[in-house]
Amino acid sequence: RPLWDFEPGLHRREVAAYELSRALGFDLVPPTILRDGPVGEGSVQWFIDADHQQHYFTLYETRPDLHHALARIAVFDVVANNTDRKSGHVLLDADDHTWGIDHGLCFAADFKLRTVVWEFGGEEIPAEYLAAVEDVAETVPLAVTTLLTDEEVDAMLGRAQWLLQHRTFPVDSSGRRYPWPLV
Repeated sequence: RPLWDFEPGLHRREVAAYELSRALGFDLVPPTILRDGPVGEGSVQWFIDADHQQHYFTLYETRPDLHHALARIAVFDVVANNTDRKSGHVLLDADDHTWGIDHGLCFAADFKLRTVVWEFGGEEIPAEYLAAVEDVAETVPLAVTTLLTDEEVDAMLGRAQWLLQHRTFPVDSSGRRYPWPLV
């Protein structure tokens, strides 16, 4: 059954997330491409071999050395308008590289941010992350725009501009901007 609040084509959003991650220089989303399959077009993503007992919550609590990388995920999620950043969608590979997966529910034109990554709320965004957002806001790569509607691209630019103007991580004052289940 299709989702009522998202346009068809979640697979295109998966690829757009990869392309946005590349454009930002974040190396956050594993390589993801469009492919024809037995029931039509879809996306295929590089498998990340990770310890699935580790996820955002455990990493944030036990690995302060990864906080900078986890903050990068928060920036990405605002720009992409991720409505489904569960803790289990943050992976750590054997080389201590953090990855974000499951981006089919991103890029909605309406602001729908739902994430477990709120610990950085109110803090200043690192300068290198703001520079990356500024680069994308100046020129959204064709690899991203061709996968989204004009309205979704305009909304993404608006979120990027919000980050550049405020220069701090957003705060969830409602306490309701969490996906379910959390992990």
